Amino acid sequence: MTAPTDCPSLLRRPVLATAAARRDGTHPLVPGWAFAVAWLAVAALTVLATAGVVGRDAPGARAWLDVGTAVLALAVLPLLWSRSPRDAPVLGALVLAALVACSGAATPASTVATLQVARWYPLRTALAVAVAGSVGHAVQAVWRPQALPLGWWLLCDLAVHAALLGWGLYWQSRSQVLWSLRDRARRAETEQERRVAEARVAERTRIAREMHDTLAHRLSLLAATAGALEYRPDADPAQLARAASLVRAGVSAALDDLRDVVRVLRSDGAEPGAGTRAAPAPQPTLDDVDRLVAESRDAGGDVDYVRSGSAVVPRAVEVAAFRVVQEGLTNARRHAPGSPVTVRVTAATGEVRVTVSDAGPRLVAVGAPTSGDGSGTGLVGLRERVDLLGGSLDARDRGAGFVLDARLPWDA
Repeated sequence: MTAPTDCPSLLRRPVLATAAARRDGTHPLVPGWAFAVAWLAVAALTVLATAGVVGRDAPGARAWLDVGTAVLALAVLPLLWSRSPRDAPVLGALVLAALVACSGAATPASTVATLQVARWYPLRTALAVAVAGSVGHAVQAVWRPQALPLGWWLLCDLAVHAALLGWGLYWQSRSQVLWSLRDRARRAETEQERRVAEARVAERTRIAREMHDTLAHRLSLLAATAGALEYRPDADPAQLARAASLVRAGVSAALDDLRDVVRVLRSDGAEPGAGTRAAPAPQPTLDDVDRLVAESRDAGGDVDYVRSGSAVVPRAVEVAAFRVVQEGLTNARRHAPGSPVTVRVTAATGEVRVTVSDAGPRLVAVGAPTSGDGSGTGLVGLRERVDLLGGSLDARDRGAGFVLDARLPWDA
């Protein structure tokens, strides 16, 4: 915001960042119309001051000096609003301070110069310009007759320049505060927009993960059962009826899961006339792994399930363990159909370990989809879920099958 304090020169850059931005050659220090009005006003005051000085002295005495000083002052005046070179206003103010020592015709321009420098430059620079202007007027009062006694003239001279300096510094400080507030508001708005965008992305990711964890498992069961119906049309009618019943139950369960997701998305109460809505289904636990295994076996899968340990596990860890088993069974059905699958869940104090392995063959490398059978996002979402709990997930192809190994710790 301010110029560096170690600058040895008094001709220092403007304090305000806005002023510096306007002096970079792309924007003028003030709008063109404002400069024109100010220049015309000072020019009029200069002409009046010249006429007053000439009329007070003997006829023709120093008229050439007053007129010449007025012309020079009006020529230097545009430097006060110049953007190039950087310190042109300070140089112009010092030139006007020298001219005012010769004639009062330069007084209006010198006064405006003191105010302009105090408005845009640091205190050291503004104070030097104000002192130069005050000294110039004092020199003028010494060798040219004035309306007031010399002592009163010098006192008024100091008071006027002190007032100009204070006015300019106040104006500068006020502009700094306003600029700071606007900048803070812009940054706060940008930060708020960033947080909203991050929240939206996080919420979409969570929804996508939940939909994948629930619907992908249901639909993979349906695909396996429908495939059995397609390739065994000559099966026993009782088996066909049982398979059709599994398809119907799977579709119903998938619809229930979809309704739960939609209900969560519309849980802000914006739905008119909704009345009392059913609560979403409870989050799964380790006990629900038995249901997953049973569904896979009903769909024709060969699943061996072993559970050990009896520690009290937090609900978040139970949900994550359930999702690991769910994803492992889904991947086994997609990439190793017909292969025996082994599920092991060990609940120890402070950690749950879940291992899902199959005997292959795997059709693709780790994480890659198989001819459209998978999107490759299941393991990504599962890894995110495990990372949130501070756990680890190892998904690797061991050559003769695929192993999904998760460790889910918690503070016991």
